[in-house]
Amino acid sequence: MKKKKVISSAVLSLTLGLSVFAGNTFAQEVDAKNVKGLEEYRVLIQGSSTEKQKVKAAHGARWDFNGEGFTTTVNEKQYNALLKNKNLKVTQLQEVQLDTPNEVGPVKALATYPSAQAPWGIKAIYNDSTVQRTSGGNGINVAVLDTGVNINHIDLQGKAEQCKDFTQTSAQIVNNSCTDRNGHGTHVAGTVLAHGGSDGAGIYGVAPGADLWAYKVLTDSGSGYSDDIAAAIRHAADEATRTGTKTIINMSLGSASKDTLITNAVNYAYSKGVLVVAAAGNDGYGNNTIGYPGALPNSVAVAALENVQQNGTYRVANFSSRGNPTTAGDFVIQERDVELSAPGAGIESTWFDGNYKTISGTSMATPHVAGLAAKIWASSPSLSHTQLRTELQNRAKLVDIKGGYGAATGDDHASGFGFPRVK
Repeated sequence: MKKKKVISSAVLSLTLGLSVFAGNTFAQEVDAKNVKGLEEYRVLIQGSSTEKQKVKAAHGARWDFNGEGFTTTVNEKQYNALLKNKNLKVTQLQEVQLDTPNEVGPVKALATYPSAQAPWGIKAIYNDSTVQRTSGGNGINVAVLDTGVNINHIDLQGKAEQCKDFTQTSAQIVNNSCTDRNGHGTHVAGTVLAHGGSDGAGIYGVAPGADLWAYKVLTDSGSGYSDDIAAAIRHAADEATRTGTKTIINMSLGSASKDTLITNAVNYAYSKGVLVVAAAGNDGYGNNTIGYPGALPNSVAVAALENVQQNGTYRVANFSSRGNPTTAGDFVIQERDVELSAPGAGIESTWFDGNYKTISGTSMATPHVAGLAAKIWASSPSLSHTQLRTELQNRAKLVDIKGGYGAATGDDHASGFGFPRVK
């Protein structure tokens, strides 16, 4: 089914707004250079209608967010000139580059087939150590906003209902294009809805019946701009409305700082009945390290669990970001609160080259929850997205997590409400 491939396990969790969580730190900011050696800036332009129209005429518009302004790309000289215009507010959108993953353990040769059809995380969320194949999620869309997806991977074939690229400079949205040359997005998609392949011998995700909306919002290097991500979030919400379908957005990405465009886009999607699930981040185990958009009240922040038992429960990984300890214990989601926990350490899934790979991060925990949400929604289609969120919370309360720094009985800032499962 697959040719052999040499790969390694890695600690990797794409996090964005503009960033990617890799290992236990956020990626470092990088400067973009154009072919002439001048720095280029993606900027948000706000101000009077007359002045904005002048800038649009001179530089064009990448995305127009109406009352929020529009974005465009300018070089250093043009950027400095715009800053001098007192009738404009010019905000630079940061670009962040993915750090090289930290290898853990020896490099190993990957077999033709996955090491397990149902990896430990699937068995854990199904609460069934013998499960080999999964089911559910039919009729539910899961929009994976990431580095793209190899939709031709044998275990993902036939799942992509939409495949779109939001990162190209030639057009805002390139339809039928979502090529993943990084691997992260394909890995995330596999955990959500891999179906085992045509021979049924491949790997399985939580909800193989769900439909995939593969939205490439990060480049092959794992970097991206907040306006592209915000536009993709809004597009997914609008598509859910247009098609009259139930949709979940999975964002295994984040940033240490809050971004207005992404915040408003998440709130917009939530207002349209879309459930937003996002990674908590890999900057733990210090307090108040949860990243955005996971930290937003209208997104479900997911922490990462290890396949290790402590105090009678799974253990929250040290790398998993922690929330605000002062708001723990109230079972109320506020800004910078971890909401749920799911398997995120040593997770095997599909990879961009047609093989499989094992990596770790809250990026890997997030699709477990997105897949579970799809499975629940498919079985109870009358639920609203807010009722679905409550159902996830209620299931999490049944599996309290007491292992790991900050984990305690009840709602805590390390594991949130707990670990929601299929049963």
